[in-house]
Parts: sequence; C-alpha cells; structure tokens
Amino acid sequence: MTIAEVLLADFTSEAENTRRVLERVPADKADWKPHDKSMKLGTLAAHVAGLAHFGYVILTTPQMNMQTDKFPKYVFTTPEEAVQIAVDAAAKVRDALGGMSDEQFQEHWKLLFGDMLIGDAPRLQLYRSMFFNHLIHHRGQLTVYLRLLDVKVPGIYGPSADEPFGG
Repeated sequence: MTIAEVLLADFTSEAENTRRVLERVPADKADWKPHDKSMKLGTLAAHVAGLAHFGYVILTTPQMNMQTDKFPKYVFTTPEEAVQIAVDAAAKVRDALGGMSDEQFQEHWKLLFGDMLIGDAPRLQLYRSMFFNHLIHHRGQLTVYLRLLDVKVPGIYGPSADEPFGG
C-alpha cells in the first residue's frame, strides 16, 4: 500500500466517527462549557467540524502562516451544519490524498506564525501530528462534553456506555 492509501483508509474511518459525534451536539447548549478555562461547546464543535480543512492545507501547500493566511472561521449553529462542514472538508482531504505520491509525503511542510517557525518536518509527520492527532484529540474532548451534558455518546473504537455491543 502507498502512504496515501493507508492515510485514506484511516481518515475515512475517522471522518465517519467525527460525523457521528458532531450530529449529537445539542444546538441549545452551544454556550455551555465545563470550566471557565474551557472552550464553549459550540466553539469546540466548530473547531472539530473545520479541522479537516487544515489537513487539506497541509496536503496541498508548502506552508501555512497562521498570522497571514486566511483560514475559514466556522461558527456552530446546528449539528446538521457542523456535519456538513466536516463532510465537505473531508471530501477535499480524500481528493488530495488520492493524488499524492509517497515522495510528496517526504517533502517538508512548514507552519509559521508570522516570523516564528512552529513546525518544519516531512509533510507526513505534520499531517499526522498537527492535523490527524489534533482532530482525534478534540473529538475526544467533545465526547466528554457530551457525556457531561447527558447526551448519548457514540462508540468510536468499540462500544460506549450508550452503545454497547449487542445492545
């Protein structure tokens, strides 16, 4: 298998898991947060919904400057809209992955904030750490928010308390 084929299989599964979490975010709780230092539920849901756009940028550009490059800002309104944002961004990632060679994954990609270098490593490494792991991390946070709000949490890598095997 090529690197792109492996990443595409992983991403397809994670995109579906992300959709299943986002569709459960209650619109009427968008301003809720579990702690003063935490993000609001709507802010976190919007971040999770739009993160695949960052993966697309990593796959299709040589670098990104967070201070000057335009990045879509999503505002959570409904779970349906969040799901659509995630689905649309995921389609772009899948298309980009489909056209990539193993050599392109070895090319260096840079993340900057103005003149400050945040990351400079092979595209594969930054795709996995700054996008893919980042998505999984924040989706996990989102499931904790759902649990605290007594919303049924989907099973992601196996059963959950709300979706047991055989139940």
